[in-house]
Amino acid sequence: MSAQAPSTPEDGFDFAATAGIHRLSIPTPFAVGRVNCYLLADEPLTLIDTGPNSGKSLDELERALAGYGVAVEDLALIVITHQHMDHLGLVEILARRSGAEVAALDLLAPYLADFRESMAADDAFSHAVMRRHGIPEDVATVLGAVGVAFRAFGSRADVTRPLRDGETLELRDRALQVLHRPGHSPSDTVFWDQARSILIGGDHLLAHISSNPLVSRPLSAAGRGEAVQERPKALVSYLESMLQTREMPIELVLPGHGDPIFDHRELIDERLRMHRRRSEKMLRMLDGGPMSAFEIALQMWGNVAVTQAY
Repeated sequence: MSAQAPSTPEDGFDFAATAGIHRLSIPTPFAVGRVNCYLLADEPLTLIDTGPNSGKSLDELERALAGYGVAVEDLALIVITHQHMDHLGLVEILARRSGAEVAALDLLAPYLADFRESMAADDAFSHAVMRRHGIPEDVATVLGAVGVAFRAFGSRADVTRPLRDGETLELRDRALQVLHRPGHSPSDTVFWDQARSILIGGDHLLAHISSNPLVSRPLSAAGRGEAVQERPKALVSYLESMLQTREMPIELVLPGHGDPIFDHRELIDERLRMHRRRSEKMLRMLDGGPMSAFEIALQMWGNVAVTQAY
């Protein structure tokens, strides 16, 4: 790849297409905009991520597949990169129509098996976190109601092919190493095509925005009703995950949103510097005395800390 490395977004997706990896840009109802799903023209015919559960998303997905001469019913394997609704919402419909296997991180399987219960537990967890860190009760309640309304864009799934961190997902024409990279979510999984130096990255790295390391209920408690004893340190996990990815000899990252990434080390270094600057600014804020997380967020981001409080 190095001899003719792509330099523009179009070149990047075109190069991926020559490797049999086709981007399908699917609409979402979320602020992040469209989600990138990837069709792997291989055996088995594979779709990585599905888009959210909506009629518009399904219609556009079917049209995008038809552009490559295939239909939903031709899919034989569906791979999920992580637990967020914009990436997995159509999985149940697609698996039912196609009979495809569903592959996801083994730790994610219980969560997806009872998605409604998992989401309800997530909502209870997030409400408790918001109250603990100073978000007013009325704001937490409103945001909780919004969260419930959005649940319909997600979907349960029976994971028939659980993937372990470090194992290889073998297709006819490629081998994809499965790498768990928690931070943005507890289940973030990237897929490394070492032979082509391509990383299918989900939301682990995004070019146009920094991925939010969301404080999420641990997967070890998913679907079991277990109490969470310790607050998950999502940002700490995310920084560690990025450092692991930084060491890889990647030439092209195909992300879950937006444009491909050509220099992952430069991007990661900028993200690390950004988080360092933020931490130093927050530390200075505390010179005047204790503050809640919500008070710090208001000073950092203003009204965004209300509309996107969690």
